[in-house]
Amino acid sequence: MALTEVILREKIDSLGAEADVVKVKAGYARNFLIPQGKAYEATAGNLRQIENLQIARSKREAEELAAAHELAGKISRQKLKFTLELGKNGKAFGSVTSIDIHKALEDKGISIDRHAIQLEKPIKTTGKSDIEVKLSGDVTASLSVSVEAAESE
Repeated sequence: MALTEVILREKIDSLGAEADVVKVKAGYARNFLIPQGKAYEATAGNLRQIENLQIARSKREAEELAAAHELAGKISRQKLKFTLELGKNGKAFGSVTSIDIHKALEDKGISIDRHAIQLEKPIKTTGKSDIEVKLSGDVTASLSVSVEAAESE
């Protein structure tokens, strides 16, 4: 099993970020990474050019971090309201899930990954809850959600 070193041109989830020098199987590099333009061969000349890739990487990461902080500010200002039908004993019919919260945020023009909403279990009781939304590695936002009982006739 021959390994070869390549320099990544872009972020690849299971491998690394741009400007990283990684060892991969020779066939993976030869048949996928290099033809797709996702990596360079790690030659002496290419290793000298790695500084340009590192500058591009730091610029991209700074932009992503700024966008995440801006999005966190928008999410923190939101106050979502949901209503649940309650039975005679005060037991809820249904619950508020991360899918419901995701749809409510999208209706307000905030687009995030549904899995970023850190809801341990669906909300089945009335009252207010603060829910964490993890936007990136170190950026989280707190979202205020209130659940009210539906008016019964």
